[in-house]
Amino acid sequence: MSAVTVGVLALQGGVREHVRLLEELDARTVPLRTPSDLVGPDGLRVDALVLPGGESSTIDRLLRIFGLFEPLRDAVAGGLPTLGTCAGLILLAREVLDPAPGQQSLGVLDVTVRRNAFGSQVDSAELDLDTVDGPVNVAFIRAPQVVSVGPGVDVLARRDQAIVGVRQGAITGIAFHPELTGEPLFHRRLLETATASTPPARSVA
Repeated sequence: MSAVTVGVLALQGGVREHVRLLEELDARTVPLRTPSDLVGPDGLRVDALVLPGGESSTIDRLLRIFGLFEPLRDAVAGGLPTLGTCAGLILLAREVLDPAPGQQSLGVLDVTVRRNAFGSQVDSAELDLDTVDGPVNVAFIRAPQVVSVGPGVDVLARRDQAIVGVRQGAITGIAFHPELTGEPLFHRRLLETATASTPPARSVA
């Protein structure tokens, strides 16, 4: 896994915790703030991608301000292994039921989500959760909920009956924060996917 380079979207939100966890797993990390951080003259500069939590509407706005929205969308749609946590899940979704005014999403994950479905900041909780990949200890902070999934999407985890984790091909979206509890399962799976997959195409249409 030491050969894997992971781009961590670093416009807003909980970036450092993801970087720390990835580096503990012997990955290299690159902060993504501009298109050139993601795509160079020879194609993609990273082997995998993390979209962290934060404020989804703010991240969306900054992506468009810095010209990163379309390159990021094309890279993920092209098969780049991607993990989106909390706001990252919202950003990946095909549809957001309750967007902020003008809010857009990348539309690369065939799910519909509802923002802040588990309450406000004061309703945050750390809990144990069963997933198809094994048990995890994670944090929920103003977490979204997946309210519907397309035919090619696998459900990874539920909180009670609510869907909080999904996977579609190389894209994983989770409503919670494993990086805040030091839970390595999803980041390790991301690195394994990047290692096992063929190298991403070195050009982005």
